[in-house]
Amino acid sequence: MVNSQEINSSEQQLSNNLQLSKTQKESQLKITDDLNKLLEMLPAEIRSALEQHPQRDTLVEVVMDLGRFPEVRFPHKAEYLSQTPVTHQQLAYCVERVGNFSGDNRAGIERTLHRISAIRNRHGEVIGLTCRVGRAVFGTISMIRDLVETGESILMLGRPGVGKTTALREIARVLADDLHKRVVIIDTSNEIAGDGDIPHPAIGRARRMQVSRPELQHQVMIEAVENHMPEVIVIDEIGTELEALAARTIAERGVQLVGTAHGNRIENLIKNPTLCDLIGGIQAVTLGDDEARRRGSQKTVLERKAPPTFDIAIEMLERQRWVVHESVANTVDDLLRGRRPNPQVRTVDQRGEVVITREFPSAPVAMPPERRGLLSKTTTDIPTKSRGWRTSGQMKPLSPSSPQLYSENHYFEQLLDQSWSQQEALGNGCQVSGPNGEDLPVHVYPYGVSRHQIEQVIQVLNLPVALTKDMDSADVVLGLRSQVKSHSKLRSVAKARHVPIHAVKASTIPQITRALRRILHMEDPGIPDAADLRLFTQSGTEDEMEALEEARLAVEQIVIPKGQPVELLPRSPQVRKMQHELVEHYRLKSDSFGDEPNRRLRIYPA
Repeated sequence: MVNSQEINSSEQQLSNNLQLSKTQKESQLKITDDLNKLLEMLPAEIRSALEQHPQRDTLVEVVMDLGRFPEVRFPHKAEYLSQTPVTHQQLAYCVERVGNFSGDNRAGIERTLHRISAIRNRHGEVIGLTCRVGRAVFGTISMIRDLVETGESILMLGRPGVGKTTALREIARVLADDLHKRVVIIDTSNEIAGDGDIPHPAIGRARRMQVSRPELQHQVMIEAVENHMPEVIVIDEIGTELEALAARTIAERGVQLVGTAHGNRIENLIKNPTLCDLIGGIQAVTLGDDEARRRGSQKTVLERKAPPTFDIAIEMLERQRWVVHESVANTVDDLLRGRRPNPQVRTVDQRGEVVITREFPSAPVAMPPERRGLLSKTTTDIPTKSRGWRTSGQMKPLSPSSPQLYSENHYFEQLLDQSWSQQEALGNGCQVSGPNGEDLPVHVYPYGVSRHQIEQVIQVLNLPVALTKDMDSADVVLGLRSQVKSHSKLRSVAKARHVPIHAVKASTIPQITRALRRILHMEDPGIPDAADLRLFTQSGTEDEMEALEEARLAVEQIVIPKGQPVELLPRSPQVRKMQHELVEHYRLKSDSFGDEPNRRLRIYPA
């Protein structure tokens, strides 16, 4: 794990390095679309209407379906171009002026990037056309230029139309022209380098291999490696198991891969049995009893089968907002273990500058060792303030003499607005010796207690504690009381090696926190310090932090000083569990009552 402050400063440096000079900014995002060539293949009445359209420069698609009005689509809207239905003659006019349709019903216009896709009836006749405008956008990969230059394989994910192929084309040009690498593009649908035998100049010096039939793409991928000595292979739309296997074979030969795959986020690939090999493959593993207790998990768990084919994954959520997973292996492992990964979010502001933040700013960040050096040499500061609080209703303190609720909305609204500046981390700067006088950090052997929860406490409170899987190197055992009682061998081994055992009744954040503080001989006051809410959240979302802040203010402003019970707002079961643990931190009792979706927490004074 890397300290979040180090991540902030290193990402600030990286963001600064990604900013373009004034000259570069003026030349970035040059767009060439050859729109006139697409308009020439359209029927005269549709072409004339488009030529006069005020938004023709942002045109995305022209859709013509037999018997329906012709439709034009722009980035944020669609509209009919005329009130005259499309005829057979108009469709035939278009088909005559484009190249041959391949097995995937796609065709193109020679020396352009436009793509024409056909819809056929049962007899094979064309009854619909989708004419997509292809644009070469130079400068579109400024957000990830540093990742392209590392030489690691990159997988790009995103919904249709978000710009995956455009980015892929620009990556190929940068690798070939600017980084002087031997680049081969596997162009199945002629969408990357255009239709015809001569590739579009937008790919620069990169070479293009065409695929006669879509089902043969995996064979052409292997042929490219064996015959043409590429340093980089660019693939669009990896969609079958054979293509995923071919990609793994290519990566194992030391060739850099840049490709796109069907799926919006990495979670989609984990659930996709056809493509999960791209991220290492998933297998079910049965653990032994001791290992399951030590992990605090079920006996059958899912684990990654092999190293991922792609080192870096980029989720293209929007055209100017990309989520970067710097280590696919770490991300997949976190997801399989129920932890929330914390990837980078890269955006471009109105000035054309790259801004890098984290998806969950308050959560700790796990970084692979091989990338720590890169970050230490090279995004803006991660924001730590919430974007706003729920305004529809607040906490409701209960009168001890009456079951009716009364509100102090204005009072608590002020508290909520000011609360973020009042929180301080616990345990910072702790410099004490271990339980047996040993040097720090204290090595803790967890048994039956959630390792993830212990790591969360250590990270948030900055405790001098390290977890170990080896009993020989342990200074202390932290175990679940019920498990330690029934495991005589563990007790005898610990006794023989003079390793003390600290037991907790339940694997909860408050009990783990108190146990670690006892181990480190830190103060454990009768009334606990103000809670650090990051201890109790799982994903660090705004809703979770808001619910925990609501519970904290209820305890510190009403329950403890006034001795009154408090009723909170309705929350989901997962969020209520976090609130219960936070209340337990203050050594108070709480209950859930009411029916879903209005089930809520009630906190009682000591």
